[in-house]
Amino acid sequence: MRFAFTDEQNMIRDTARAFLAERAASGGRAKGIAEPNGFDPALWRAMTAEMGWAGLIVPEAHGGLGLGMVELAVLMEELGAALLPSPFESTVCLAAQLLLLSGDEKAQAQYLPRIAAGEITATVAVPEPSGEWAPEFIKSQYIVENGKFRLTALKQYVPFGDSADVVIVVARSKGSTGTDGISLFAVPGDASGLERRMLVTMDQTRRQAAVTCENLELPVSAMIGEEGGGFDVLAEVYRRAGVALAAFQVGAAQRCLDMTVDYTKERVQFGRPVGSFQAVKHKAADMMIAVESARSMTYYAAALADSNSSEFNESAAAAQVVSSETYFKVAGDAIQLHGGIGFTWEYDLHHYFKNARATEAVLGIPDAHRDTIADHLQLGR
Repeated sequence: MRFAFTDEQNMIRDTARAFLAERAASGGRAKGIAEPNGFDPALWRAMTAEMGWAGLIVPEAHGGLGLGMVELAVLMEELGAALLPSPFESTVCLAAQLLLLSGDEKAQAQYLPRIAAGEITATVAVPEPSGEWAPEFIKSQYIVENGKFRLTALKQYVPFGDSADVVIVVARSKGSTGTDGISLFAVPGDASGLERRMLVTMDQTRRQAAVTCENLELPVSAMIGEEGGGFDVLAEVYRRAGVALAAFQVGAAQRCLDMTVDYTKERVQFGRPVGSFQAVKHKAADMMIAVESARSMTYYAAALADSNSSEFNESAAAAQVVSSETYFKVAGDAIQLHGGIGFTWEYDLHHYFKNARATEAVLGIPDAHRDTIADHLQLGR
């Protein structure tokens, strides 16, 4: 097994790091937060049209680069370090991934070239008031009437759902239960009857919205994939998006560690840098060990995804547990080692701390992923 990055993967990391350092430092974060849609459209155009990031996992036949999960994880780690508000995760890690996994060639031809070119943004609307992705919590319904679909949905916590050009809505056929009857619908963001409302969130770098509709009429062509076959697609999107999120968390945790090391080298107490005190050194060492462990777990899961390994399910869950908990712990330790300055509005750390808490639950809390691992161990319920 190869444990080193390829030249291409290293190039993705290096170019992304240089681009983000130049174009998306803390000033870019603040500008994105202040924008009406929650991200800087000029910077997004640069990320897509200039850098080609939106087409990273899109096949070459549809205008993309045709790369895999490891390359996506490399880029997500750099985006996490920059903590840049952008619809990349919703458009690429969720919507583009879903289109690829659906096997729907017509839908892929319709949307993937425009996603790869940066012409449109997209998102996937799964959670409802419970915030869960599990099938028993999907209550939104559709019926077939006069050769068309009528969709009634109440979705919450939809990433960049108030600005996405395409919202892929998950709903079930009326009367269905469990994993049966779940289908996927591509809804234009400006569709008549689709209501979208920005939610007030603790983490301002991750825009979320409530998306609702009542008897929204959709043509047959709006369905992605086979009718009733949406759950299997969603389950794989959930795992792959979870690994991408884990990479984002690793990058953000590494940035918290880097800021802490730099600060403790410069901050002087009792005539010496505070980083020279044993308690501080050991705390920083523990932070580094945790980040490296999370990074290893995340890239292992990404590699398993690319090889279609049967171990991917539990490895993706493990990556989510380790990365989520590591990020929140490291962000908290970073604030502690900075002292009072660490949580001031003028300092970056408070953004990372809030983001750590928000991302910990965005694709299921760690205990939910532990259940997946426990099921793999056949411990029973």
